[in-house]
Amino acid sequence: MGNRFQVKDRFAAGAQYIDGQLRSGTSGRTHDVVNPATGESIYTYELASPADVDAAVAAARAAFPGWSGATPGERSDALHRFAAVLAERAEEFAYAESLQCGKPVKLSTEFDVPGTVDNAAFFAGAARHLQGQSAGEYSGDHTSYVRREAIGVVGSIAPWNYPLQMAAWKILPAVAAGNTIVLKPAEITPLTSLLFAEAATAAGIPDGVINIVTGLGKEAGEHLVAHPDVVMTSFTGSTAVGKRVAEIATATVKRIHLELGGKAPFVVFDDADLEAAVHGAVAGSLINTGQDCTAATRAYVQRPLYEAFVSGVAELMEDVRVGDPFAPDTDLGPLISHTHRDRVAAIVDRARAYATIVTGGEAPENNGAYYLPTLVTGASQDSEIVQSEIFGPVLVVLPFDTDDEGIALANDTPYGLAASAWTTGVYRANRATREIKAGCVWVNDHIPIISEMPHGGYKASGFGKDMSAYSFEEYTQVKHVMYDNTAVARKDWHRTIFGDR
Repeated sequence: MGNRFQVKDRFAAGAQYIDGQLRSGTSGRTHDVVNPATGESIYTYELASPADVDAAVAAARAAFPGWSGATPGERSDALHRFAAVLAERAEEFAYAESLQCGKPVKLSTEFDVPGTVDNAAFFAGAARHLQGQSAGEYSGDHTSYVRREAIGVVGSIAPWNYPLQMAAWKILPAVAAGNTIVLKPAEITPLTSLLFAEAATAAGIPDGVINIVTGLGKEAGEHLVAHPDVVMTSFTGSTAVGKRVAEIATATVKRIHLELGGKAPFVVFDDADLEAAVHGAVAGSLINTGQDCTAATRAYVQRPLYEAFVSGVAELMEDVRVGDPFAPDTDLGPLISHTHRDRVAAIVDRARAYATIVTGGEAPENNGAYYLPTLVTGASQDSEIVQSEIFGPVLVVLPFDTDDEGIALANDTPYGLAASAWTTGVYRANRATREIKAGCVWVNDHIPIISEMPHGGYKASGFGKDMSAYSFEEYTQVKHVMYDNTAVARKDWHRTIFGDR
């Protein structure tokens, strides 16, 4: 890529972005950003301390009156400029995202970055449409209407699998609604969040509206969630950590938005287009090396198509090109770290005792955190590999006989983030979309998302929505305003409290 930069030089001032400028953390401890494709450290920085979180929250609180008091049109104009700056810097963002995450550059260039630019453009327009219920005389004697108001300083925590897109999903609806924000990215992938905040400043968004603190979850993250001046927390990550976030936020009666784990079912009925289902399963299970909470992880295939589906997926997986993320023909990059690669490998290795590894199931011999595309059959519904979130390039395939059984199996995990149904029958498709308990159900596809539509889960996958106008439900306060229309001093209802009619 032509627009590469030296990370150490680019972020020499530090990995905190507070009140419009980069600065160093004050914890006294350092952390390395590691390129998972090589295992080499590319950047060492000072972690954020609770004092840095306090400074970021103070900057956001100071910026709130001006930003929330701006007109919707003014915020919209600023976000349109922001989208333009993001588009101008697309190559820089794609390079940094692939460098810190190991994702193939064709994915960061064609998915992560344009999706983020589109999100910014969408919320630039949505900022003008923060509307409440129309005015009306619902009591007969009063006029009522609804105001939507910004809630204040938002403290958000984003994961490492899609650092750029998750920063956008947290920041954009919050600031479009007039809030200010402090975002804590994952400490292993802070680079594109910092670039994102810098781009906002370049677009003219006022200092303090968007702040980044890069620190450990136990220190910076928990302090941010517990901070008395933070009125809402939005978290994306594992269900286990989400429970801890909820526990801390509840203690201070904060609004909470949680987007947690997933174990997406991929249900193939016997009238499905087999070739489409095979291709969809490979793409849906291997996107971002499987490190996607909506990735296809459990394929349930009706028995007439089962053998052909397994054969087709295995053949296609074996042709997937694993290698250097910056090579234009690479399909699959490494996992985020060697530690995570070993965790994925351990789950597959334990499954050898009760299931069949059809293809993959091993790490290639190199210095990166790579793991081959893996297909597993013969596992039982209650097994670890079917029930637990693996977050790697692993697809488990199980057969089913009746439609009732297929839908029941799809719903048989604690999670409910995403799912897909594969069929050419409209009645089957309608039934699957009604009865599968997930926040998104695709029909004859798996993975595509769009800015105009909401993203969020059921059950242990959390609650609340990212993207779309529905996200404003998370980031606005709804206020009922009621005017008396009678100009009568003594109202008829007063007699229920004192006096007679």
